[in-house]
Amino acid sequence: MKILGALVVCFSLAGNCLLASQEADKPSRWAGETPRRPIGFGEAGRLAAAASPDLRAARARRSLREGAWMLSLRSYLPQITFTVSEDDRLSLISADSFAKTYTVSAEQLAFDGGRTGAARNIERAELFLMAEEIRRNESELMESALSAYRQILLSRMIIAIRQGSLRSLAEQRRILEEELVLGLALPLDLVQAKITLREGELELETLLMQAEEQERQFTDLLGLDEMPELAERIDTGRSAVVPPEEAVLNAALGGNPDLGRALLSITRKETEAKFASRAWIPTVKATAGFSLSGQRYPLTRYSWTFGFSVNFSSPWFSAASGGSAGREAPHDASARFQQSFSPLPDPAAGFNAKQAGLALVLERENYRRVLDRIRREAAMLTRSLAQTERRRVLAMESLALASEKYRLRELLLGLGRITRIELMEERLGYEQKEAAAAQAAAALLEAERALERFIDLPPGTLGDFVLRRGREKTCNEEF
Repeated sequence: MKILGALVVCFSLAGNCLLASQEADKPSRWAGETPRRPIGFGEAGRLAAAASPDLRAARARRSLREGAWMLSLRSYLPQITFTVSEDDRLSLISADSFAKTYTVSAEQLAFDGGRTGAARNIERAELFLMAEEIRRNESELMESALSAYRQILLSRMIIAIRQGSLRSLAEQRRILEEELVLGLALPLDLVQAKITLREGELELETLLMQAEEQERQFTDLLGLDEMPELAERIDTGRSAVVPPEEAVLNAALGGNPDLGRALLSITRKETEAKFASRAWIPTVKATAGFSLSGQRYPLTRYSWTFGFSVNFSSPWFSAASGGSAGREAPHDASARFQQSFSPLPDPAAGFNAKQAGLALVLERENYRRVLDRIRREAAMLTRSLAQTERRRVLAMESLALASEKYRLRELLLGLGRITRIELMEERLGYEQKEAAAAQAAAALLEAERALERFIDLPPGTLGDFVLRRGREKTCNEEF
């Protein structure tokens, strides 16, 4: 009953894996359908992951392999064989014989030194690594979608800045045309204003074409029919909260994907090394058989046997020993014992254990390198975020100064101290400061996302992480 229950569980789990692989082949409900509501950073990443056929195929392959791994539990169960044979012999000098035999035999693994379990553990470690690889590919795809999302926001913001600047320049040109009629401006000033305005219009057309291409690529990446409405915005006035380096390092040590993959690789190499070191341990199997035979039906003769076999396998020698005993009704009994020996079957395999040990040492060294790199990256990303925040603050201060300078230049124009062309040039300089502020705010979003990804956080949750760490620190201090 235990064996039957194990088989039922095994086949049930395998069936679930096959169903999971079939579900993985199905496209997302969003595939080809543009969402009616605005999408944020997180949903854009999920849409990109759901629209990727490579990710769906990778998940299906892993599900099938997991199903095969579950069915490999069969190696612990008895191997049962049914055999039907007929032996017909026609003789010229003796009686003919027509022998019919029905046999059922069973072979059960009794002991193999843990090799079967080690092989299953290696396969399970490979499944974990496959899952981590799928997760890494999904993360990279989501990051590409988020990067495209931010770039579109920045392009739209710069286009809006340029359009506002062109409206201001067009108004200045209109005033110049009126001043020229009144004799208050020179024709050369109007020509210069028209050239400046036309150059700005050409640059705006270029920006619009680039933005259109960015939106097309973004739509294809998300697997949608048309460009969705975006819920996120770039806020130039939003400041970032920089977490302490220690908190970032502790979070990275507990959730960094690279570190998790390195630990899984160490576990796999440890299992492989243990598997290689057990190659000399013999394999013991128990055998049993029952036969019915006779020349015609119903078959009246029966026999049974019980036995064992011990197999030694190493690079330097291979040996087998086995025996069986049984009885054939009504009066016969039998016994058999045999041995075999083969020297140097595979001497090159003698280095397998050393190679597995060396691979384990290298994997542990790689883990230490990853750990050192994580410590350095924790400090680097935290400082980069703080520096990017300072750069944004400086850009906003520069923008405020440019705004004040433009206001003063307008006053000077009213006093006749500068020309309207000079005011238009000042407006172009103010536009550059606005674009620099927008780029600094977009760079801040990228720096925050880099830190979130480093400590395995969803998009836009760095602020919650800092608040949570602050509350934990306060509670610890009070305790």
